[in-house]
Amino acid sequence: MRLIDYVHQGGLIMYILVILNIIGITIIFWKIFSLYSYKNRLDSIAKFIADGFKKKTSTASMGETLKHSLVKDEVDNEMSKLESGLNTVKIIASVAPLLGLLGTVIGILGAFDVISKKGLSDPSLFAGGISLALITTVGGLIVAIPHLIGHNYLVRAIDKIQAKLEDKVFSKVF
Repeated sequence: MRLIDYVHQGGLIMYILVILNIIGITIIFWKIFSLYSYKNRLDSIAKFIADGFKKKTSTASMGETLKHSLVKDEVDNEMSKLESGLNTVKIIASVAPLLGLLGTVIGILGAFDVISKKGLSDPSLFAGGISLALITTVGGLIVAIPHLIGHNYLVRAIDKIQAKLEDKVFSKVF
């Protein structure tokens, strides 16, 4: 059986899972490319943030603790740009198994409906509902697992970039 046949057999739930998978994987690859590009420009970004911070606070006299806090806020604002899209990946990783479970329940309900109407005289009728249940469960897990891994990888990568950026900005400001 071909992959597309499994998708057709899984019905609406599988089509939704395929669409979510395409969206999520696209975001993951886009974020990986963005992070790679961002890492290559880290020095110039740190200089830009430090210069902007110095202009904002050039006449203000403030303590070192406040300056550290404000620099961290500037870096956090910059990091929020990199974090865009991560919530979508996380939501897909969370929702996909639930959609698979929904397909499981729908399949089991269909199987019991067949049993109540026709009895167990023809097991192939009952097997269709069970097949739908298993296909959507597998589909939900196949979508969720890579998205969960991708989300965790991207969060760790952004945390590392943030630490490097903070160090570079602090060295330019202080």
